Amino acid sequence: MRRHDPPVQYLVGTPKGRLSRLEKRLTDLWWQEVCEGVEVKLLADLEEVYVLARSVDRVAKERAMRRRQLKQPWRRLGELSEMDLSREQLLMKLCAAQNQSPSAWPLVQVTIDPGKGAFTYELRKKKLRQVRRREGRYLSRTNLKDGDPARLWQFYIQLVAVEQAFKEIKGDLGIRPIHHQL
Repeated sequence: MRRHDPPVQYLVGTPKGRLSRLEKRLTDLWWQEVCEGVEVKLLADLEEVYVLARSVDRVAKERAMRRRQLKQPWRRLGELSEMDLSREQLLMKLCAAQNQSPSAWPLVQVTIDPGKGAFTYELRKKKLRQVRRREGRYLSRTNLKDGDPARLWQFYIQLVAVEQAFKEIKGDLGIRPIHHQL
């Protein structure tokens, strides 16, 4: 899109992994309120502008989702710690627990005793702090250089609405790939 003739304007979502590379530069910038409960930071790079948005409502939603997702593995680890298992049985049950809660598992540190079927577990507080800092935040990039954060946020909301509409249409028409169909 950058090299297209005639030039194409774009606003695209960016993986949160990119946020790690830009985090230091973004911390020096101030939040600008674009509407009630939504703030953005704009970081101009060579050809693009990165837009980091923070939504108060989305922070609350993602925090509640994470708490709910973390309850299941925490409960299961408690159950497993009370069982008398061989090391192999324990490893299999831990793998099954990990498969049931893949998004919550990185927040839990499990240490297995190499000789027995025993283990300890604890919350990874540093990782949890990192996850909490990123809750409710969206990173996008654009070549629109007008610098109006409210306008860029409005474009982003329209993009999300269009993507949701396409998803629903694909489902209604039954043209989603086989592995996505219910």
